[in-house]
Amino acid sequence: MKTMRVMRFNDSTDAPALIAATALVPQPRPDEMLIRVQAAGVTPTELRWYPTTHAPDGGKRTGAIPGHEFSGIVEAVGPEVDPGHVGAEVFGLNDWFSDGATAEYCVAPSSSIAPKPYRLSHAEAASVPIGALTAWQGLFDRARLRARERVLIHGGSGAVGIFAVQLARGAGASVIATASARNAEFLSQLGAEQVIDYHSERFEERVRDVDVVFDGVGGETLQRSWNVLKPGGRMVTIAADSEGTQDERTKAAFFIVNPNQQQLIEIARLLDHRDLKACVDEVVPQAQASAAYFGTRQRGRGKVVITLIEEPTN
Repeated sequence: MKTMRVMRFNDSTDAPALIAATALVPQPRPDEMLIRVQAAGVTPTELRWYPTTHAPDGGKRTGAIPGHEFSGIVEAVGPEVDPGHVGAEVFGLNDWFSDGATAEYCVAPSSSIAPKPYRLSHAEAASVPIGALTAWQGLFDRARLRARERVLIHGGSGAVGIFAVQLARGAGASVIATASARNAEFLSQLGAEQVIDYHSERFEERVRDVDVVFDGVGGETLQRSWNVLKPGGRMVTIAADSEGTQDERTKAAFFIVNPNQQQLIEIARLLDHRDLKACVDEVVPQAQASAAYFGTRQRGRGKVVITLIEEPTN
C-alpha cells in the first residue's frame, strides 16, 4: 500500500501540536474522490471540535489529521463517480469526522467538491470553501437576507467575515462591520459602508435597528448584539462557544456549515467573474502546519493556508 506524509494532532491539552507522520493513502468509497492535495485551509478552532476528538459513535478519536477544506487534483474515484473527473482541478470540503487535507491525499464525497475557480491558485482556492459557504448559508439560507436590509457583521476581516461582507453587499444590503481600525479601509473596499473599531468603540452606541446580525465572535459580543436588532430582526452566530449553550435564542441562532456542491459552483463563478475576492493571509509549507494552528500571531485578514506545492499566488 502507498504511504503519504501527514500532520497529526497529538491530542495534548498541555502542549498541543501537529506531529509529522506517515499514513496509508486512503481509498475512496463508492461515492468519493481521492484528492491529491495541493493546499489546505487552516481553521485553528477545528482542533476543539467534537469530530476531532470523537468518532461518529461517540467513542474517543486520536491522532486526527486536520484541514477540512482543500484544493487539489482528482487522483482516483469510487465506482459510483464518473471516472472522467480524474485529473480535474477541484476544491471543496470533506467530512468533519474523516481525516483532513493536511496530508498529501484526502478523500471526500463527490457531492462536496466542485471545479476549482480557474482564476485562483490552489492556495487561494483552499481558503474559500468553509468561509464562503458559511457566509452564504448564514446570510441567505438562515437569515434570508434581502436587498436594502441592514446587516451587522462581527469579525468582518476574518476568514468568514470577508465573504459575508462581500456577499451581503452583492445582495444589495447595507453592510456594517466590526473590525480593528487597521482593517477598516480593507473592509470598505470589500463593500462595508461602515466599519466600527471594536477596540475603541462599542458597536451598540453606533448602530441600532439592524435587520440581521451575523456573529463570528460570540461571547459578550453576541450577547450585546441582541439589543441592536430591530423587531423581527434575525441573529446568526457561528461562534464555537455557542454550540453547547442552554440559551434558547442562541441555540436557534447557531449553525454549522454544510457542504453544498451547487453553492460551491456559484461561489466559484463569482470568484472567476471577480464579483467575489478570496483573501489569503499567509501561505506556509506542510512542515509549519503546527505553527499555523497553534502559533501566536496577530489576527490577519482572511485565512492561513498550508501548501503542499510551491506555487505563486495571483
